[in-house]
Amino acid sequence: GDRVFGLVGGGAQAEYLVTHEEVVAAIPDNLGMVEAAAAPEAFITAHDALVSQAGMGAGDRVLIFAAGSGVGLAAVHLIRALGAMAFGTTRTPDKLLRARTEGLTDGAAIELPTEIPLLVERWTAGAGMDVVLDLVGGDYAAAGVDSLARGGRLMLVGTLAGTRASLDLRRILSRRLTIRGTVLRARPLDEKIAVTEAFVRDVLPLLASGSVSPVVDGVYPLEAAADAHARLERGDAVGKLVLALTSGDA
Repeated sequence: GDRVFGLVGGGAQAEYLVTHEEVVAAIPDNLGMVEAAAAPEAFITAHDALVSQAGMGAGDRVLIFAAGSGVGLAAVHLIRALGAMAFGTTRTPDKLLRARTEGLTDGAAIELPTEIPLLVERWTAGAGMDVVLDLVGGDYAAAGVDSLARGGRLMLVGTLAGTRASLDLRRILSRRLTIRGTVLRARPLDEKIAVTEAFVRDVLPLLASGSVSPVVDGVYPLEAAADAHARLERGDAVGKLVLALTSGDA
């Protein structure tokens, strides 16, 4: 009878599903089912990449590519809550405006990734970023490398802009940079349990207190799932889209 949310290895757009008991957690009382549906995947991905793997800490400067996406906005919330500074890029001014309202320190709507290093130089007075969360890939990865401070870490999470990039290896060597790729769905069960435990320990209290919250752009009935997917493909959603099984549910 408990309300729970968590991870599913695919096939979650259904009335009933099966998942492992250790990759779910109790939903905080302050979250409705729609908000709860939008939280785990985005916040687990952002927390695991930024905190568990990149070692982000208070005072760090963090750059997010696709800051208006579901994971991007979850990252903005976490970065702000943990005392770091969030910077970001978006494809449209509307997404940038929403990211600013969610806690983005500064950002820009850009057309080409080659614009990014000059923006970073201005935002950081030439210091560079401590962490780059790359949710896009392609040529953005090279821009991320060029934006990092000495000892900076680039976390590659997505490849929507392409699966190949040309990187300046001399910069990686001279600045002692770390580039790390990460995915969630393909991990073995023990690793999924570990990231869920980290989510329960570090993020669940923030969700329960309202310090962070999922951003829901729209709710669709289950029979309109194709419409929700089409909107995701257009790229005009800000935050998460949720499928509702019944009125007021998800």
